[in-house]
Amino acid sequence: MQPANDAPQETAGATVVIGGGPAGLTAAHELVRKNILPLVLERSDELGGIARTAKYKGNRLDIGGHRFFTKIPEVERFWRDVLGEEFLRVPRKSRIFYQGRFFEYPLVAVNAFINLGPIESLRIFLSCLRWKAFPCPQEDTFEEYVINRFGRRLYLTFFKTYTEKVWGIPCNQIRADWAAQRIRGLSLKTAVLNALTGRGEAKTLIKEFDYPRLGPGMLWEKCGEFVEQHGGKVLMEAETIRLEMDGQRVGRVVYRQNGETQTVDVNHVLSSMPLDDLISRLSPAPPEEVLVAARGLAYRDFLIVGLFVEQENLFPDNWLYVHTPGVRVGRIQNFGNWSAAMVHNAGQSGLGMEYFCSRGDDLWEMPDAELIALATRELGMLGLADTTKVRDGVVVRQEKAYPVYDGEYRRHVDVIKNYLGTIENLQTIGRNGLHRYNNQDHSMQTAFLAVRNILGEHHDLWDVNTERSYHEDFQTSDKDGKSIPTQKGAGHTSNGKSSKLEKTGTHSESSI
Repeated sequence: MQPANDAPQETAGATVVIGGGPAGLTAAHELVRKNILPLVLERSDELGGIARTAKYKGNRLDIGGHRFFTKIPEVERFWRDVLGEEFLRVPRKSRIFYQGRFFEYPLVAVNAFINLGPIESLRIFLSCLRWKAFPCPQEDTFEEYVINRFGRRLYLTFFKTYTEKVWGIPCNQIRADWAAQRIRGLSLKTAVLNALTGRGEAKTLIKEFDYPRLGPGMLWEKCGEFVEQHGGKVLMEAETIRLEMDGQRVGRVVYRQNGETQTVDVNHVLSSMPLDDLISRLSPAPPEEVLVAARGLAYRDFLIVGLFVEQENLFPDNWLYVHTPGVRVGRIQNFGNWSAAMVHNAGQSGLGMEYFCSRGDDLWEMPDAELIALATRELGMLGLADTTKVRDGVVVRQEKAYPVYDGEYRRHVDVIKNYLGTIENLQTIGRNGLHRYNNQDHSMQTAFLAVRNILGEHHDLWDVNTERSYHEDFQTSDKDGKSIPTQKGAGHTSNGKSSKLEKTGTHSESSI
């Protein structure tokens, strides 16, 4: 994909993109194609944000696990144009690991019945009937949303423990908005119909997905290369420290790199940094109510402990959701089941033990050696590998991975949104730029629309993904499409063909 040669090149002032994640780099890529040469400021030393791929001794670690599928044609074309034949076609498999047993995800009646036993299964079924007949009168919280659909007993078994592990707050303090985004379309009725009749299959899961051969960071690294090759700039370890206002416009962006402070005059700013960080960097400072709203936004952090085990074929899943009480690990990735190229040493498995935490808590502050020991110990407790064959480990931390949907978030976001709407040349994009639990393709969509706004169109970025359903709420068809390299070396089979995606709606890959 090349720049449009007939487009006018912006020379007066500059367009600054803050953040080198999916939203920021998509915007930069699109700006270059329109002959607007952006300056990208990325605070870290890696591109991709939470969609980056960490590297360790030839191994690669996907930070959070990213399945590439979308109903947005523009996103699909972007992926193909940037990576082309570097995409693999990978079978999708995720299960819940609970009390030493594997449960299909979403729950399938027969599988759950066998694992839970007839008595507990009957109790769950009766609980579901009871709450269907007499539901919670309101659905303000995650707890109420799930109980009304599955009953209290199934909620306590499969939702409460894991969700609270992820978010670090009680389920009755998590807004129903999050549940509506992530689990709509799943129901006990659907699972039973599917199990008993073969019909009514839950449409919420794709069967296979695309994946970059060297992990999702491969896409964003190539995107950064494209920007620089065509005249833009991508600065690493460049922290935005101030946005200086001239009335209702951002006049200058001040950033620090290699210990030196630089100032650039701007025409436009696209920001994917967290909203609380953005508000704190505006000069002069916004009104006090906006500062209070920004300080009130909550985030959940995340770390992954990579373990490299001298065993193969430990389990066939891309990842396991760990619901077993007594361990702190929330999810386990098996990197070789995404792409064999993710694991450097033949005969080894690369596992990502994922821990949800908050900056300053005991997990976040735990030294790397102790985290590796904890992850190794919990892997043994779960019985998923022989811990005497763990050969190495590494820790990767990710701040502000998830915007938290607590009881106050919507009010805070509205205050900030209204204030930012008064700044003529500043647009916020992406997950943290909108404080919305977007997946990758919706973050990219905000970037596409932001660039169009710069070119004179009028799109409300806050409307993107407001009516979405579950993040895997579509299926691929059986029609053959463009040939894509087959995933090899991970115990998977594929026909080497891509399935044509449905083109309605705006659904996405799985983040976390």
